[in-house]
Amino acid sequence: MKITSVNNELVKETAKLLQKKYRRDCFLLEGEKCIEEAINSGLEIVSLFVEEDSKLFINKDNRIETTEAVLAKISSTDTPPKAVAVAKKLKRVWSDSYKKVILLEDIKDAGNLGTILRTACAFNIDAVVLYGDTVDLYNPKCVRSAVGNLWKVPVFEMSDLSCFEDYERVATLPKSENTIWLNEYKPAEKTLIMFGSEANGLSRFLKNFATKNITIEMSDKVESLNLSISAGLIMYKLAF
Repeated sequence: MKITSVNNELVKETAKLLQKKYRRDCFLLEGEKCIEEAINSGLEIVSLFVEEDSKLFINKDNRIETTEAVLAKISSTDTPPKAVAVAKKLKRVWSDSYKKVILLEDIKDAGNLGTILRTACAFNIDAVVLYGDTVDLYNPKCVRSAVGNLWKVPVFEMSDLSCFEDYERVATLPKSENTIWLNEYKPAEKTLIMFGSEANGLSRFLKNFATKNITIEMSDKVESLNLSISAGLIMYKLAF
């Protein structure tokens, strides 16, 4: 199949997926590596746009040869990739077997979220919970930042945290008399680590929900760390 017009109905419908309100069941994958990872992970590919005369994904169903102008219309990057795909969202079911879980509250930066998910996959985190007003998991920037790892760790949007009543619930906070240093912390068998936004930190509700508070040791020359760096350090502690 070939489509060369930016005004084609399928192209216009695909371009809508750049907006959160249209990403109800499907989302965009941009770039060859990201698409390959998705296919290898078993995601259902609805449509696959590639440059005209490209040898990419030559044997794949729903492959559509197209122009650079079309790829630019359906991509979020300044320079369009050589391939863009529409994929079905994964449906996940919560499991009591998840023992190492991180929670992200009100995270606004899609790049931070994608990087944290990539790191969670690297350190074998069992699940990630998105809580509060957190950026859309399928934001194109988040998908790119996760570098093909978005679907390798289960991610859940939750408003009810009652499933964590029997977990050690750990708040990440600035140092105070109620916190312990990260190097002194020994994770419990079932642990929920909670991270707030860089701007506001954790909400009062989650601070009260916590059963333990930890702080990362660092030089007093620096006020704070980037969220994805902080999360990476603590996830490493969980893993090792």
